[in-house]
Amino acid sequence: MSLGDVAHVPTTDRVLYITHRVPFPPDKGDRIRNYHVLRQLAARVPVRLLALADEPVPAETRGVLGEMCERVAIVPVGRFAKLARAGLSVLGGGSLTEGAFRVPAADRILREWVGEVAFRAAVVSTSGLAPYLRRSGLDRVPGFVDLVDVDSQKWFDYAAATNGPKRRLYRFEGRRVRALERGLPRWTSGVGLVSAAEAAVYESFAGSGTALVATNGVDLDYFRPTPDVPEVPACAFVGAMDYLPNVDAAAWFVANVWPLIRAHHPAAEFWIIGRKPVPAVQRLSAVPGVVVVGQVPDVRPHVAKAAVCVTPMRLSRGLQNKVLEALAMSKAVVAAPPALAALRTEVGTHLLSATTPDEWASVVGRLFDSPDRRRELGAAGRQFVEEHHHWDRCLRPLLDRVCGGRESSKVDAKILESAACG
Repeated sequence: MSLGDVAHVPTTDRVLYITHRVPFPPDKGDRIRNYHVLRQLAARVPVRLLALADEPVPAETRGVLGEMCERVAIVPVGRFAKLARAGLSVLGGGSLTEGAFRVPAADRILREWVGEVAFRAAVVSTSGLAPYLRRSGLDRVPGFVDLVDVDSQKWFDYAAATNGPKRRLYRFEGRRVRALERGLPRWTSGVGLVSAAEAAVYESFAGSGTALVATNGVDLDYFRPTPDVPEVPACAFVGAMDYLPNVDAAAWFVANVWPLIRAHHPAAEFWIIGRKPVPAVQRLSAVPGVVVVGQVPDVRPHVAKAAVCVTPMRLSRGLQNKVLEALAMSKAVVAAPPALAALRTEVGTHLLSATTPDEWASVVGRLFDSPDRRRELGAAGRQFVEEHHHWDRCLRPLLDRVCGGRESSKVDAKILESAACG
């Protein structure tokens, strides 16, 4: 929808969308979903976007978002101010996350917007933003929380996987976030989860029927098969490499699985692909055959060349976009069970799974040796995402509720061309 169409749409159809990160480029989990939520909203109604930013925002990004939205406000969270707000939130009985995301400048902008226009609904992209729905005049607007994953359970999972002071901190944050999440059905109009598995976790403490499932899709045109690219004996692991579950997965795989694979395939390589690799990931490059690729402008060439895409995650909540993207490219995928909990894939048909180091080494080794099996899995995986993970269909349950059933109009082609990700 172009800005020229806005004047012809009733003001009561306008939607406010608040995100905890700038939703472009769609190059990591939350940004991917938030971008597509925004894109689908903008295809239906005028949207005002307020996005918090934890890093500089390029002019290109501002331009793309400006084409999609009626108004855009990007508000820096402030590195040191964020810590101070988090501490004050804890003293007031809230979570660290709520405080980090409570930015006075955002409140001022929201009050201005509420004074200017009427909103049909307001949507926030995570539980830590939910308090905005109860202030700045938004308490009279139907509010929706696109929780996606159960954030509190993520903190409890982190606590179970660590020791010492971090374990206590993660447990504390989990309890505070759980209290916030439990109360959402009482004062919001809907809580969105990415899968039936996440919805079941949420409803186990928030009550039956309190979750709305809207799963993730994948850009089937962007992530498409490349049958003419020759594969090499390499495993590709894609993800933000400053994110604890990805860091843990890469380190565990290198320490426990990689020596077994190299024993039978000495020329094999393990490619770790993703933005901001922390020192613990960078050090893995000292291991023979391990290549820390880091951030790349386009992950597809690396994924296309690798014989196998691996997702060895021991800590995993929600749905792994990296798995959907690899399946869309018709790649042979091997994933740990936690990374598959949100997917309805059939192990052995669409992809393979492994748990122990010996299982991982055996499964990956057999795939290295069998191009036919890789092609068979790749074809089935592509068919699966075509049938079940088209973005328009996946987000419809949530957006129909938010927009009151307004159908999508055609999204501006220029916007889609600018979004060469997701």
